[in-house]
Amino acid sequence: MNILFISAEMSPLAKSGGLGDVVGALPKALRQKGHDARVIMPLYRGIRHRYMEQLNFVRWSMIRLGWRTMYSGLFSLNVDGIPVYLIDNEFYFGHDELYLEYAFDIERFSFFQRAVLEAMGLPMGFDPDILHIHDWQAGMIPVLLEAHYKSQGYFAELPSLLTIHNLKFQGIHGREQISDYLELPNQYMSEAGILKDGVPNFLKSGIVYADRVNTVSPSYAKEILQDFYGEGLNGLLGVQRDKLSGILNGIDTESYNPETDKALAANYSKTAYKRGKSACKKALQAELGLPVAADKPILAMISRLTEQKGVDLLMRIADELLEEDVQLIVLGTGDFLYEEDLRKLESRHPNRMRAKIGFDPVLARRVYAGADMLLIPSLFEPCGLTQMIAMRYGTVPIVRKTGGLIDTVEPYNKFEGTGDGFAFLNINAHELLFTIKDAVSVCRDQPKEWAGIVQRGLNKDFSWAKSADEYIDLYESILKDK
Repeated sequence: MNILFISAEMSPLAKSGGLGDVVGALPKALRQKGHDARVIMPLYRGIRHRYMEQLNFVRWSMIRLGWRTMYSGLFSLNVDGIPVYLIDNEFYFGHDELYLEYAFDIERFSFFQRAVLEAMGLPMGFDPDILHIHDWQAGMIPVLLEAHYKSQGYFAELPSLLTIHNLKFQGIHGREQISDYLELPNQYMSEAGILKDGVPNFLKSGIVYADRVNTVSPSYAKEILQDFYGEGLNGLLGVQRDKLSGILNGIDTESYNPETDKALAANYSKTAYKRGKSACKKALQAELGLPVAADKPILAMISRLTEQKGVDLLMRIADELLEEDVQLIVLGTGDFLYEEDLRKLESRHPNRMRAKIGFDPVLARRVYAGADMLLIPSLFEPCGLTQMIAMRYGTVPIVRKTGGLIDTVEPYNKFEGTGDGFAFLNINAHELLFTIKDAVSVCRDQPKEWAGIVQRGLNKDFSWAKSADEYIDLYESILKDK
């Protein structure tokens, strides 16, 4: 099959979270299984500067966006064996950040989607059998395809799959502006079409007009049918549930490999990890200026600092937690108030806590390898990759029972001698604290039990091979139905 991924992000070119990781890894897994998977995304300034010598100019055209007529360049680039196409427009994508002011982002990705559809086929030199679109930034592709192309006899049999990485972000803007940008006939500007509560909604449009919809874990696919997780779209998803499914993400096990990871102070394997992991722990403590002590459990959190990630739960019990003989490392960036609260927490506990504010993927690898436990107290989690990476590096996850965290972490059961992590159920700070204390107790006082927990996590297979097979089955099912 020929599969075209349409996305705002792809690792290593540009990413802000799990979306970039998925689009960077899944096409590679599909190509290894004999399918021609390619990616199209914006040509951000960072990509242009980093890959200037490798970019190949394909063609240029003019794109209508309401009353505007805008230049659109098409470039190509090979990234780890994956053909990538890049949409160029300096006004929209010549910025240091991936995402800017919200209303402008709506305009930018309206342009992007129209430019993608104009580039398909002969200009691109690639005829996809299926479009795999990702999140709200590509959510209008199916309706644009129907309104502007299929109605004119182009791409008549071309189906689409929408993958929802996070239902919370939907792409909502004014009716007048979207009508201007996308020039959709009136029949689509309705509650049965792209409108949600009277205004255009990019993600809702994708759910309605895509041939199938999936989320990035089976449990999240079930959760979003409920009011609490559904972000106002649970009623629509309930109506559309026959085309909804969940496929668990994987991770790039070649990149995240403690045996070969050059960022680590020492490499180690899943069959002989203790000496290497101990060396990584000591090196991490020294790097961050914490007391170097093998007997002090290191708790870490590597995350966007947002409400969704449960930062409030951690902050509520952080001082009480640090009364224990543990060390805490938080690495991430996000809401300014969380960043400031973490800096203040470090100032109160200078010998036990480090707040590393910023996006540092190299340091993140050293934290994965050097920490004993990784905290993921998310209020909701469509999939989550950090818990998988943590187990890959022999670090035990402590998670809330939600979404993909349920699907990947088996809670420790001391009576049965099973489990590879620790979990709590309710959105409750002290439930998180008690779960952490349980984990710390096992880590400190029951080394054989702890070794079993770590080993079971190390033995798990989080590669993309299984998930890629599930996507292939889903693609084939979509094509069979056309």
